[in-house]
Amino acid sequence: MSRPICATIDLQALQDNLDRARGAAPDRRVMAVIKANGYGHGLVTVARALAGADGFGLTCLEEALVLREAGIRQPLVLLEGFFEAAELDPVARHHVEVVVHHASQIDILERARLPAPIGVWLKVDTGMHRLGFAPSSVGPALERLRACSAVGSVRFLSHLAFADDRRDRRTESQCELFQHTLRGLPGERSLANSAGVLGWGASHLDWVRPGIMLYGVSPFVGSTGEQEGLRPVMTLGTRLVAVNRCRRGDAVGYGGTWVCPEDMAVGVATIGYGDGYPRHARSGTPVLVGGRRAALVGRVSMDMIAVDLRGHPDARVGDPVVLWGAGLPVEEVAESAGTIAYELLCGVAERVPRHVPAGEAVSAAV
Repeated sequence: MSRPICATIDLQALQDNLDRARGAAPDRRVMAVIKANGYGHGLVTVARALAGADGFGLTCLEEALVLREAGIRQPLVLLEGFFEAAELDPVARHHVEVVVHHASQIDILERARLPAPIGVWLKVDTGMHRLGFAPSSVGPALERLRACSAVGSVRFLSHLAFADDRRDRRTESQCELFQHTLRGLPGERSLANSAGVLGWGASHLDWVRPGIMLYGVSPFVGSTGEQEGLRPVMTLGTRLVAVNRCRRGDAVGYGGTWVCPEDMAVGVATIGYGDGYPRHARSGTPVLVGGRRAALVGRVSMDMIAVDLRGHPDARVGDPVVLWGAGLPVEEVAESAGTIAYELLCGVAERVPRHVPAGEAVSAAV
């Protein structure tokens, strides 16, 4: 039998979180963001489970082609657009839409000869200052796109930079600038990310683009998914492979950075940074052993971690260990590791099997 590590994917939770997004932004179309292998949950698995979404947001053409090959027929939008002219022919043939955020992309579109016009989302920079046209440049960019034979429909989007903090009023300014810039221009609009969906009603336009919330994670600073009415989709688990009786003063792990304060049991679980568990998780980071809390001790190894089993007198080899998910918010683990939940979910390694429990309606194919 292979290592007992596994990421269990709860498809019903995924669907419930989509319902939460629809309930928070009623009568809006939903572009479910499933880039980065469905935030680490499995691209095709997630797309099939979210069959009720009106479209999907992706990073690149390769992701779109995988979905089309799997039979996914909803609109697909490349959120970073295209990177070179050679992509445009398959984009058109597979009915994929692209974000246009820079004049160099319009240059390529004007020279393109395609089998069919492609749908375009014109990106407006309302304050993120990452990708997008400045408000003063939107009019000229739109004129060029409308005159381009390679372009079909033109829609508009922007991205919220501050919405994860409910107290930051700059989100309101972004919403106002977006609407002001597009006043009088025909075309559907999209502004709300997960934080916008749950916290900023002014960002609910024609389309909303939930991402991290679909996977059960709060998009806000200082809260968990459960507090926002979300359910965790991934539970990352493994088992104890050793229970060692250590003495007071024994140093545990590489560098001996943690020393036993008393005679005690220390468990070893088979998971490490080679599996995507954060190497910089500090001693005291919570895990669940047999459903009850315990604490990480010492440095994370490539394939193993050590766990303080004081308070677990009956712990045995083979006991289940949960690293995050059901019963243990991934946000809490991320905070202890000095990172964010997005990175933990997306960083689960390919060698970790994704498992959909028997009885789930959607295929587990990745």
